[in-house]
Amino acid sequence: MFSVGEVNVKGLQKFENMLGALGAEAPKAVNRAINRTGDMARTQVIKTLSKQTGLPQQVIRKAIKNGPDTKRATWSDPTYVISAGGGDIRVKYFKKRETRAGVVAYLGTERGRVLFPRTFFRGGAFPRRVDLTAFGGHVLDRLSEFRYHLKHVRSGVLIPEEMVSGATADAFERSVERNLPVRLDHEISRLLGL
Repeated sequence: MFSVGEVNVKGLQKFENMLGALGAEAPKAVNRAINRTGDMARTQVIKTLSKQTGLPQQVIRKAIKNGPDTKRATWSDPTYVISAGGGDIRVKYFKKRETRAGVVAYLGTERGRVLFPRTFFRGGAFPRRVDLTAFGGHVLDRLSEFRYHLKHVRSGVLIPEEMVSGATADAFERSVERNLPVRLDHEISRLLGL
């Protein structure tokens, strides 16, 4: 979980006098600046997390939107929080291809291509296998010799854990440190009529 209020942004002391000049309008400027900066940081998190995990941006956007603690800053609580929900992602959502040994899926820059032995998402004899529409693209593994004794295969990738480590955490912090002073300056100047 990321929170804009947790990032140490140097150089914000120079805005202290300007915020004092705004008086009652100061919370409005701070709130707008934090929300705009948070939106920009969220975009960077989605892009970077997509590369880091190998998941499409659409899946990550949905996980962040449905995050348990995701919220924008308000006047009473000037904190912008990005969180993600969800557990172990199914292999269906990754770039995958089927080989004789099993399904190979791309799990991001750190893990690369991973083979899931004995798994499948197509039916028929090699090399003329066809997609199984009944299973909706899910990668399956047989639990026994019985035809429908199957289980969905999971990747081991958890978006909440991936979000707070590696390149994604760095992208979030860089985005906030770079954009918050600029946005704060913009909002204060706008309200002061400069």
